[in-house]
Amino acid sequence: MSDEFPVFKAACVQVNASDDMDENIEVACEYAREAAVLGAELILFPENVAMMTFGGNNIRANARTQEDHPAIPAFSALARELDVWLHGGTLAIQSGDKIANRSFVYAPDGEIAATYDKIHMFDVDLEGGESYRESATFDPGNEIVVLPTPWGGLGLSTCYDVRFPYLYRAMAQDGAGLLAVPSAFTVPTGKAHWEVLLRARAIENGCYVFAPAQTGLHFGGRQTYGHSLIVNPWGEVLADAEDEPGFIIADIDPALIDGARTMVPSLAHTREIE
Repeated sequence: MSDEFPVFKAACVQVNASDDMDENIEVACEYAREAAVLGAELILFPENVAMMTFGGNNIRANARTQEDHPAIPAFSALARELDVWLHGGTLAIQSGDKIANRSFVYAPDGEIAATYDKIHMFDVDLEGGESYRESATFDPGNEIVVLPTPWGGLGLSTCYDVRFPYLYRAMAQDGAGLLAVPSAFTVPTGKAHWEVLLRARAIENGCYVFAPAQTGLHFGGRQTYGHSLIVNPWGEVLADAEDEPGFIIADIDPALIDGARTMVPSLAHTREIE
């Protein structure tokens, strides 16, 4: 099926977002414009692209409703301006008593083509005193989303989701050959697990993986790992943004999806175990 899809360029934007929403939106848009000049037709932003703050009270204070969030019209206009498919990272969207960590994907006409709410909550205690309880602030999603694009199905996920292989297998079985993993990975977990997890998800499912990330020191002392990656279906890293803001870009050949799945047909060998 993927032989029918054209080769294209994809870009992952890496930012060091602050607690200044307007500035964060402007910076992300400028990197996207630079990527579009180089021919990117699919551009992806990281998790929390419009606001990086720490602590539930700060997150709640800066959340917006979907109708009132300034990033949504800005990114819609950007997709239309550049005539690209734009994965707008994730935004903190007010949802009842809690907040949704929600992704928005915009079609080239600026319309919202799909949304996805992060399913798995990052509730961990790391060495050095870092502690996270996303479930205290965020309301988890419960729906798998695979979006049709001109290059095949794009499966949506966010950050901590990458540790749950069943999610990606379900997306691949539902037609995804491309996987988006916008993230704000911590430094300790990033050094240990980031690349190997992303490569594993690519290899297991014969998919391209696009993982735009936050990098550097943020408001409240939070530090993120960076190293936005583009990985091909054989598990090879095509581009690595290392630890500086900017973007990476790579040629994406959807025919390699079928190639990888033919050589190692693990998707076809999936069995239900009781």
